[in-house]
Amino acid sequence: MTETALVWFRRDLRVRDNPVLAAAADADHLLPVYCFDPREYGTRAFGGAHSFRFEKTGSHRARFRRESVEALRESLSGRGSTLLVRHDRPETALADLAAAADVDRVWFQTLPAPEEVAVENRVTTALRDDGVAVHRRWTHTLYHPADLPTPYTAIDDTYTPFREAVEAKSTVRDPVAVPDLPPPPAELDSRGVAPGAIPSLRELDDDLTAPAPEDRAVHDFPGGEDAALDRLNAYVWAGDHLREYRETRNGMVGADYSSKLSPWLNEGCLSPRSVEREVRRYEDERVANDSTYWLLFELLWRDFFQFQFRKHGAAFFRPGGIRDRTDVDWRTDDERLRRVRAGETGIPFVDANVRELLATGYMPNRGRQNVASFVANDLRLDWRVGAAFFETHLVDYDPCSNYGNWAYVAGVGNDSRDRAFDVLEQARTYDPDARYVERWIPELAAVPPAYAHEPWRMDAAEQDSFGVELGVDYPEPMVRLDS
Repeated sequence: MTETALVWFRRDLRVRDNPVLAAAADADHLLPVYCFDPREYGTRAFGGAHSFRFEKTGSHRARFRRESVEALRESLSGRGSTLLVRHDRPETALADLAAAADVDRVWFQTLPAPEEVAVENRVTTALRDDGVAVHRRWTHTLYHPADLPTPYTAIDDTYTPFREAVEAKSTVRDPVAVPDLPPPPAELDSRGVAPGAIPSLRELDDDLTAPAPEDRAVHDFPGGEDAALDRLNAYVWAGDHLREYRETRNGMVGADYSSKLSPWLNEGCLSPRSVEREVRRYEDERVANDSTYWLLFELLWRDFFQFQFRKHGAAFFRPGGIRDRTDVDWRTDDERLRRVRAGETGIPFVDANVRELLATGYMPNRGRQNVASFVANDLRLDWRVGAAFFETHLVDYDPCSNYGNWAYVAGVGNDSRDRAFDVLEQARTYDPDARYVERWIPELAAVPPAYAHEPWRMDAAEQDSFGVELGVDYPEPMVRLDS
C-alpha cells in the first residue's frame, strides 16, 4: 500500500540531523510544510496573572525566520522535494493539506514551552479526528530526554547537579544522516494544493519593516542551514577561535569573541549535536582544552532550560516564577519601562546594550545579564515585561533560554542565590576603555573612559568641555548606582 507522509517543520529548519525528516522519509510520498502562525506576530496579551500586551515577534527575528524558510525550500527543492508554505494556524492548515493530499501520517518536532505544546496538541487533535496518525519527535537539545539520568520530571532544579549527573551518565546520540527524500504526492495542483508564497514582513504584521543596515552590527546573521554551517566553519576552523572561547566569550565588540551560533540553533537551522560533533573533531585534530569544553558546557545550559520548561511548564511565566515568590512587589511604571526600552535610562552600559538590541536584534550575553539585573533588581520592574521586550527583539530568541535566564537573574527561577549584578562594576570589568559604550552612545563619544560609565560624576565645566549636557544631550540617570 502506498503511504503518504506530511512533515511539519517548526523550529527545525534543516535537513541535516533532523530525526523528524528522516523518519517521515520512509514513506512513498512526502509533503513538507511550514506554517507562519499568525498568533506569533502582532501585539498579543502575555496572559495569566497581571497580564500585559507586547509585540510577539519583531523585525529582526521575522527577517531571519523568513530567510531560513526560504533556504529550507531551496534545500528541499535541490533534493527533489518541495516545501509548502502557509500563513495560517497549523491546526487548520495541516488538517486541510492532509485531507487534500490523502496523507496517512504526520510527523513533527515537539517543543517544551507551553504555547508550543498547546499548538501541537491542537494539531494532534485536528488530525486524529480526521483519522491521520501523528508522530512527535524530540530534536531540539544536545541530549535526548530518554537518555537523561532521571526522567525530566525528576531532574534537579539547580544547574550544577544536573550537569554533573548528565556528564557522568549520559551520552550524546549520533547525528542523523540526511535521508533520500521521496517525491511529493502526485497531481497536487489538480487537488488545489499550491506551494504557497513566503509572506512578506508586512503580511506577517502591519508594523514590521525590513531592518535598516547597521555598520556596527557584530554579524549579519543570514538565515538558513548553509549560513549556519558557514558560521560554524568560520568560527571553529577558519578563524580557530574555539581554542580561546572561554577567555573571550564575555567580550562586547566583535564577531568572534563568541560563537554567535544561537540564532541558527534556536530556529533549528543547526542542531546542537552537529555542533558537539564538530567540537569533538576539533579536539581530535587541533586541541582539547577548557575552551572546547566550555562551549559544550554552554550547550548543556541550553538543554537545562529546555528540560526545566518541560518539567515546570507555565509556572515559569508567573510573576513569582517556579519558586512562587510573593515577597517582591513587582512594579509596572510605564515611564520607567519606556526609558528602558528606548535605551534612555541614563546608565550608559545598560543603554548601549539596549540600543544594540534595537538596531541589530543582538545583544552580548554579558549585556543581557546586566540589563535583566538592572530591570529586575535595581528598578524592580516586572521581570516578565523585560523578558517580553527581549522576546520581541532578539534574533536568537528561545522561550526557555530567555525566560529561564530572566527568572534566574530576577531571583524567581532556578537558583535561590542573589543574582543581582553590580552594573557599574560589570561595565568597568567588561568595557574598561568604554569602547562599547562609545560605539552605541555617540553622545558620549568624546567623554573619557573615566566618566563614560558614570557621566553624572562630571561637573558642569567638564560637561561643557566634553560637549555633553546631562538631561539635554544624554539623560540623567533613573537611579544612582554609585559604588
